Amino acid sequence: METSTEGAAQAPSSDAAQADAPVTVEPAAAVPPVDAAGTGPRAAIAPASLSPSRASDFMQCPLLYRFRVIDRLPEKPSEAATRGTLVHAVLERLFDAPAAERTAPRAKSLIPGQWDRLRETRPEVVELFEDDPEGERLARWLGEAEQLVERWFSLEDPTRLEPAERELFVQAELDSGLMLRGIIDRVDVAPTGEVRIVDYKTGKAPRPEYAEGALFQMKFYALVVWRLKNVVPRRLQLVYLGSGDVLTYDPVVADLERVERKLLALWEAIRQATESGDWRPRPTKLCGWCDHQAHCPEFGGTPPPYPLPVGAGG
Repeated sequence: METSTEGAAQAPSSDAAQADAPVTVEPAAAVPPVDAAGTGPRAAIAPASLSPSRASDFMQCPLLYRFRVIDRLPEKPSEAATRGTLVHAVLERLFDAPAAERTAPRAKSLIPGQWDRLRETRPEVVELFEDDPEGERLARWLGEAEQLVERWFSLEDPTRLEPAERELFVQAELDSGLMLRGIIDRVDVAPTGEVRIVDYKTGKAPRPEYAEGALFQMKFYALVVWRLKNVVPRRLQLVYLGSGDVLTYDPVVADLERVERKLLALWEAIRQATESGDWRPRPTKLCGWCDHQAHCPEFGGTPPPYPLPVGAGG
């Protein structure tokens, strides 16, 4: 689900802007807010790994990357992003059932339970509907989730699928030392051993000119799988539940080598920004959906004091 989302150059609709780009702090940079004794803040740690979402953040706006990874500023949950998380959970859990029972009614019946579970594990999402005492907005929102789940059955037949992995966490260290990591929605393995990587998107498919950006996340995952297993995935598949489209791409080694070079250059830029403290904002149409305008110079804001030491060349 990482995905990120997640072509950085695409100006999404308001509904899709955050639907498939959950904010997750890089594990190596996830520092507890207090020290071991519980007496005060711990020093921030420089980024040590890269995921598709955070790579897209930096390409979209270096300052956004800083806010999310280094400052770890809070972000309000959105209806679109939370609906995406809910739908992903339902599609993952559906495969727990025997093949013959993987029906649309069965999938839709999982929504209330998964919504309850989501509220338990992420209490902040409850605030989405605090101003909805009659439950009308919540009912409409759950109905939209049902529509997305039902549309999936027109795109894939789960009775004929037996995923090898679901919500698979992967990480691989490149020869350069860069650690790549992410979570793949689904991995299918054919009897012949061919691998297909599948990602669900609850937004709409991008226009053709933005297809390459949309595939960046998938090529990232393919690179990780290649480096881990020495197997190039046969197919990358993006399933867009918002528009009922399926985007596929069959990568080759040259594709993955290009992605690796791009990520190494990106990581070098992140390293330089980390050492210098110079995180430039990059205004785009996506700024309208950013939670951090109050801290952004482009909107008259001031970033928090930089929590990492600045090198002599900074």
